[in-house]
Parts: sequence; C-alpha cells; structure tokens
Amino acid sequence: MDQIEITRPDDWHLHLRDGSMLTSTVPPSASVFRRAIIMPNLKPPVTTLGLAEAYYERILGAAPGDSDFQPLMTLYLTDETTPDEIQAAADSGLVFGCKLYPAGATTHSDSGVRDPGQIDHLYAALQRAGLPLLVHGEVTDTDVDIFDREKVFIDRHLTGIRERFPELRMVFEHVTTREAVQFVKEAGENTGATVTPQHLLLNRNDLLVGGIRPHNYCLPILKRDIHQHSIQQAVLEGHPRFFLGTDSAPHVRDHKETACGCAGCFSAPAALPLYAHFFDQHDALDRLEAFASLNGADFYGLPRNEDSIQLIRTDWTIPDRVSIDDDSLVPFLSGQQLEWQIAPHRL
Repeated sequence: MDQIEITRPDDWHLHLRDGSMLTSTVPPSASVFRRAIIMPNLKPPVTTLGLAEAYYERILGAAPGDSDFQPLMTLYLTDETTPDEIQAAADSGLVFGCKLYPAGATTHSDSGVRDPGQIDHLYAALQRAGLPLLVHGEVTDTDVDIFDREKVFIDRHLTGIRERFPELRMVFEHVTTREAVQFVKEAGENTGATVTPQHLLLNRNDLLVGGIRPHNYCLPILKRDIHQHSIQQAVLEGHPRFFLGTDSAPHVRDHKETACGCAGCFSAPAALPLYAHFFDQHDALDRLEAFASLNGADFYGLPRNEDSIQLIRTDWTIPDRVSIDDDSLVPFLSGQQLEWQIAPHRL
C-alpha cells in the first residue's frame, strides 16, 4: 500500500501557546487537522469565556488565509471557577471542555486546582451542562515518585470522581500507564482517552539511555515499555474510546536544551505521519482512520468531518528546526526519516 485516504482527522489535545509563537505553531496543525481541542494553560490561563473568545480570535488570526481550521476552546479550572462560568461556557458554542490541572503538575499549571477532591460542585456543573472534563491525571506530592503519579491519581481521585458523577463525560488526557488504559476500558461509555505519538512510539529508555534527550521529555513522563505496550494494544485493537491527541507542546530551543528543561514535545510538524508510521509498523493501517478521524468526534458528540486527507508512502525527513522570531522550535524526532507523508496538496 503506497497511498491511503482517510476522513480528515482532528487533534483532541493541542497546545499552541500565544503571541508571536502562534505564527509558527498554528499552521502545522491547521494544514492537517480540521478541528483541535486547544489547551488553556497560558500565562495568564484561559479561565473565563471572555478570555477564551479573545484567544480564539488570536488563533484564527495566525491560521493560513485559506484555512478552515476550527479551534475548539477550553477553560482552565481553578479553585475560584464558578458553576455559572461553566454554564456560560457551555452555552457559548465556543467552549468544548474544561481542563483539570492539579496545581504544579505541568507547564503553566501553577494556577491549577490544589485538591481535585474538593471541587465536586464544578464536576456537578460540568455534568449538568454536558461539558467534558479533560483531566491531566497526576498527583503532585513530592513524596510520590514521578513514574507513579498517574496511578496514584487514579486511585486517589479519578475512581471516586467517576463513581460520584456517572454521567460526566471525562477525557483522560495523554494516558501513559497500563493502569490508565485499564481504567478507561472499565469506566464505561462516558470515559475516553487521548494518546500521543511519543507515548505510542517511545518509552523511558528513549529519554534516558545514552544521555538525556530533552526533546523527548514530556509530562506525564515516558514510562516503562510494559506501559507503552498496553497503550499500543488498546489503540491497535481499535478500542473506540481511545483517540488521537498529539499533546504537541512547543517550547523554544533554549528552554528545552538547558539545565532545567521544559516538558513538552512539539510533534505538530509530523504528527499524522508519525501515527501512520506506528500503524504501518504493526500492519494495522486499516485502523488509522477510526483512531485519527472518527473516535474523537463520536466521543465529543460532534459530526465527523466530510472531507478527506491523503498520505503517500515516500521518504522524507522531519525538519531540524522551525524558525520563530530570533529563536527556533525543535520538532519531535527532528532529523529522523519517515516513510509516510501528507500528500502535497495538504502541505
């Protein structure tokens, strides 16, 4: 098979940042994906409908002139968020979820929720409004090993939230452990999960063996291969509640290649070919369309896209750099050769 055509995909977890960076981060996603769930962890975070509306306009202003890209906005939950703000967001038609960041869990999460067990009034408001809860599922206790933080979050918080609010639609973002995979499978139809290219293709050896590779560093951190295999199995078996979410998270090169580098993999320039590479490796290209284009739309209750996109089997190399002002972004797996590429009319 040298060419495949699939329904136009969506990205159900995307960081675009803000300001001048948008001119470099929006086009790679807008040229491939029809829609994307936009993460709200800016400085300051997107905590209100008004801030979401303004950010939406800035994103569209950075999209290519002929683009039909649709940003699906989210709100950043804090201890001060009110049920009225959630209802207003749900009524707007612009906001498609609210993101739960435990305070200190990842980039720009300092304003996040201090105790996810103390905001049941917000979970109830989301359930009433029909707005999904998007979860960064890690505890932040300093005495919990970083490789165990996802599992502890499930045990301490997520299982109880799921039991107390059975009708709440919940997306377990960027799952990284077999415990997370099992939780999603057992939690029922109102629980879905996004899967990143790095957690499909890599494990912690790819971060640490032979030297630290800062551009493979993300949060939640890469885990052992047994966890990677569990994620791969869920995707390859075609489970309908696992779907594409790149978690593409750009940082300028100097902020990655430093003594205390930022977490995040800028996968947008090669995201869909990377997923195609994974499915091709496992003789499962027939499963790519559902994962990339159908499952997420179905879970969010949105119509499937009507147009299509083509990938062709041809060698190309992921670029080493993407320029931004006087600095650069380094794409995930930069310099590596892939066998699948978006057909030229979509580049």
